[in-house]
Amino acid sequence: MSNDTDLLARIDRLESTEAIRQLAARYSLSLDMRDLDAHVNLFAPDIRVSREKTGRAHLKHWLDDTLRLQFTGTSHHIGNHIIEFDDADNAHGVVYSKNEHETGPEWVIMQMLYWDNYQRIDGRWFFRRRLPCYWYATDLNKPPIGDKKIRWPGREPYDGAFHALFPSWQTFWANPPGSDEPEVAEPAPVGEFLKRMRAGTPDPRIRVR
Repeated sequence: MSNDTDLLARIDRLESTEAIRQLAARYSLSLDMRDLDAHVNLFAPDIRVSREKTGRAHLKHWLDDTLRLQFTGTSHHIGNHIIEFDDADNAHGVVYSKNEHETGPEWVIMQMLYWDNYQRIDGRWFFRRRLPCYWYATDLNKPPIGDKKIRWPGREPYDGAFHALFPSWQTFWANPPGSDEPEVAEPAPVGEFLKRMRAGTPDPRIRVR
């Protein structure tokens, strides 16, 4: 690869990284402001909505039903965002989200992360998939101590999938330190931090909120 080609590839990677970060920010704003056309256009045109349905129109219909039924208002605050590239036009990432929801007479706060797949189509980056993994959801005045931290008004509490993406959570608690100095694995190769942390585990099964 020539120096000019290498430089262009590096610039493209920087521009792509920023475009993907903007994608996540636009997701939050368009969702909170209920601009569903702007929101669904952040996804690939053939986005899968269910086993039977694909496309932005079906996604818009599902969102409209969900938002009107459950929430008066929402606010999504994104944080840590790690992006890794599979190739020039495909990437995956993790982004944290701290959310607030007005739902009837209660104010529900939530901590979660998204496991994302991104794809560049005709020069623009889109979500190919968003896998929501929840840690807790609870009334503002009721700290979610203990098990079954997803506690929506009028529903039975259940466990989220916040830690299920990464086997290190269970490994940590199952292996208390011994008397010997712990071994330290070699650093992950560049661009494979998330792949190393996933350790080949399958995606968790997500319960729709």
